[in-house]
This record gives sequence, C-alpha cells and structure tokens, in this order.
Amino acid sequence: MASTENERGVRVRFAPSPTGKLHVGGARTAIFNWAFARANHGTFILRIDDTDPTRSTEENTQIILRAMKWLGLDWDEGEGVGGPYGPYKQTDRLDIYREAADKLVREGKAYPCFCTPEKLAADKKAAQERNDPFQGYQRTCRDIDPAEAQRRIDAGEPYTIRIKVPLDRGDVVIHDAVHGEVTFNARELDDFIIIRSDGTPTYNFTTVVDDAMMGITHVIRGDDHLSNTPRQVMVYEALGYPTPTFAHISMILGPDGKKLSKRHGATSVEEYRDQGYLSDAFVNYLALLGWAPDGETTIVPRDVLARDFSLDHVSKNPATFDFKKLDWIQQQYMQAMSDEDFAQEVLIPQLRAAGVEGGELSHDAAWYGLLAQALKPRTTLMPEVVAQSAFLYTADDELEYDEKAVKKWLGKEGARTALEAARGAIADVPGDGFTPEAIEAALEPLPERLGMGKGKVFQPVRVACVGGAASPGIGETLALLGRDHVLARIDRALPLAQ
Repeated sequence: MASTENERGVRVRFAPSPTGKLHVGGARTAIFNWAFARANHGTFILRIDDTDPTRSTEENTQIILRAMKWLGLDWDEGEGVGGPYGPYKQTDRLDIYREAADKLVREGKAYPCFCTPEKLAADKKAAQERNDPFQGYQRTCRDIDPAEAQRRIDAGEPYTIRIKVPLDRGDVVIHDAVHGEVTFNARELDDFIIIRSDGTPTYNFTTVVDDAMMGITHVIRGDDHLSNTPRQVMVYEALGYPTPTFAHISMILGPDGKKLSKRHGATSVEEYRDQGYLSDAFVNYLALLGWAPDGETTIVPRDVLARDFSLDHVSKNPATFDFKKLDWIQQQYMQAMSDEDFAQEVLIPQLRAAGVEGGELSHDAAWYGLLAQALKPRTTLMPEVVAQSAFLYTADDELEYDEKAVKKWLGKEGARTALEAARGAIADVPGDGFTPEAIEAALEPLPERLGMGKGKVFQPVRVACVGGAASPGIGETLALLGRDHVLARIDRALPLAQ
C-alpha cells in the first residue's frame, strides 16, 4: 500500500534503465533528485527500471551503481541498500504489476484486447483514409463482455491489457514545478497498452505502480518524459492514487546547440572519472546545468547543494554543456585542496595507477607534500601529474632531452659557464638542507655575478635536470630531485652546452 506524503515526507527516486552506461543527462537528473531530497530532509530512492528485456543487463546495472557511488549520491532506499518498499528492481516486481492490472480489469478500468497487429494496422489506415482526427487505437475490444473475454483467454487467444481512458475525461492539466501549467487534450489519448501480449508490463504502467506504492511525492526527470505524463496520470487515477508533483528538467545541449551526444566528447560518467575529474567538481558543474542558487555563484560545494537546492531555481530553458567551464570548476576544486589531500587523493593514486610508484612508497610525506605544492597549480585533470613528474622517476642516464630546449638553452654561448657555476653553487648546499629555499638562495647571486639574465642561467639548469624548458619552480624542481641526482644530470648535460 502507498502511504501519504504527510506520513513520510518528501520522497523522490532516480530510476535509470540499465540499457547502457550512466550518461551526463541521467547523472544530472540523479543529482537534482538527491539534492532535493537532502534539502527537504526527505528520502532518495534508487530504483532500477529494467523491464526492457532485450537491452537491460546486469553488467549495466553494476556500471550505474559504480557511477552513482563515484558521484557520491548516496541513496536511502533501493538497489543494494534495501528498504521497506522493495524490491527495487522492476524485474523482481512483475507479480505486483500483474496484480495491479488484474485489479483494474476486475473494476472495469482496463480490459483485454485481442486485436492482432494486422488488425491494428488496418484500423489505423482506415482512420487516416477517412481523415479521422483520432487515429489511435479504435477501442475495438473496449466493450467485449467480460465473460466472452475470459472464454477467449482460456482458449489461448493472445491478448494485451489496455487501460480504459474515460471518454468524458476533460483536459489533463499538469502543474509542473518547472514548466508551470501544461495542458493535454485527453480526447487525443487512446486506450493504451499496460500489459503486452507476452505478459510484460509497459513503462507508463510500471513507473506509476512503483511510484505510487513507494510513496513518491515528486517526480523529477528529463522533459523528454513530459509527453508520457498524461498517460501516467490516467494510470494514477485508475489505480486511485494521488498524482505526485512533476518537475521536468530541460535537456542538455552541446556547444553547437544540438542535443549532447558522443560527437561533442565524453558522455558517460565513467569517462569523466577516467579522464581525471574530481567527483565534487563534476557534481558541482552538472548541478549548474539548469539550476543556480542566485545566478552568480559557480562554486557550490556538495553540502551547500544539499542545503540550498530547490525546484524554484530550476530553469525550463535547455542548458549548454561548456567543457571550458567544467575545467575551470575542476581547477578551483584542485586549488582548494590542501597539499596533503592533493598528495593522498591525486598524486599517489595516479602514480601508482601508472606503475611509477609500487606498493612501497619511495618517498616520505614531506617529499610528496613538496611535489603536491609544485604540481597542484599546474594540474587540471588528475592523470596530468604523471607526465609532469616523469623526470623524477627517470634514471639520470636515461633522461631524454627535448631537442628544441637543448638548442635554445644549451646551444647558446654562455650555457656551459652557467651550468658550471650552478653546479658549484649547488654542490655547496648541504645534502640534509637541500630545500627549495636553500637552493634558490645559492643560485640567486649567479646572474649578477656572471653578467647574464636569469633565464640564461636558470633555464640551462632546468633543461639539464628535467630534459625540457618547463617545470615547477627551480628550487622545488631541484629539491625534489635531490642533490646527487641534480649534480649527476648537470654533469651529463655539460658536454651538450656551448
């Protein structure tokens, strides 16, 4: 039995079909439902709508569950968690749908239909030829005597079950929390199928039965479902359940103004995870696609989203996926991390995943903290730290040099003089005090002493030690390498210098 909203408060659900991976649009829908539940101290339910037997797979279900967990969208009831209104997978609820359909038939609110596909096609063609304004199902079986219908069923004649839309039903008016009042002409609704001839239920039936029995108070979903709503209202009314509040959120467009798809770039949640986006940054960005707390704020931490989200601030206009804005938000979250968190959550996991760091870490916490301090301002996506720190994990005699950098900084007059002077200054820094500050203090007098610009002194050192002309600050770079490695690399580069 369904309970009232007053008994259980706000209850929302995210009900993906496991016919593929969790994509950006579905993730945004899940975020809105989760945030609405949290902001209203309600219940967030994860239901798996897997009644499409040809496309739904258990593998896809697990992919969706992993994506939801990575997004940090914890659910209170549902698949993998349980709850008092389960099962939460539609294929485990088939008896429930059949019972609900049979009840409607007994009450005269639904009926068996024996029309073959050929009969339906012929009826539709005839309606078109006579320019009938109503070209849906012609209600051929609507008034068959129930006893006759039962005899035909018992004889093994194939049949579907159709809902009986009241002929005198006025307009179906939806008070949508996003779009406002939306009116549908009930006279355009035919007696649609709720149970197919193979015994499987249809989407517009199962979703209503589930939402009603689970006490869903608000249905927040994509506006591609808006056209389904009048049919679902018919099912609510036939079953005698109150209609929930609907909120249909706009579609997400690509930069070219067309519906977001693979041609615009990654579309599944796992692709963004694998590219190296932070979960908090990704959730923040998706939440802003069609919702904004005040029209200006762009950084909305998860706890603020869970506190301030409301349907009042959801736009009915399509949202455009802006990859540059996503990267900007990602950078803000990166920079907000402490060096320790960056090391533990980004650096070490990425280096291990790349096979650079083994099970036993080769450096202490201070070293990783310094590396985090050096790389964090230069990092947008997490895997970038692997390439940026590659010089630290390369043997001194295997370091590869960038040809352009060698030509520009080692191939010019004075480069050898700069390297020799830098080597002498670095050799004088004690090994146990080989810090960025001590290194910079040792190198700082060299440009003036040699009568050369800073670039002509420091860049040859950088090329010698990292193989190219770009790296973090010279003091951080050399301190991370360690004095012995720095001296060895300068010695190796000296023959290349002019």
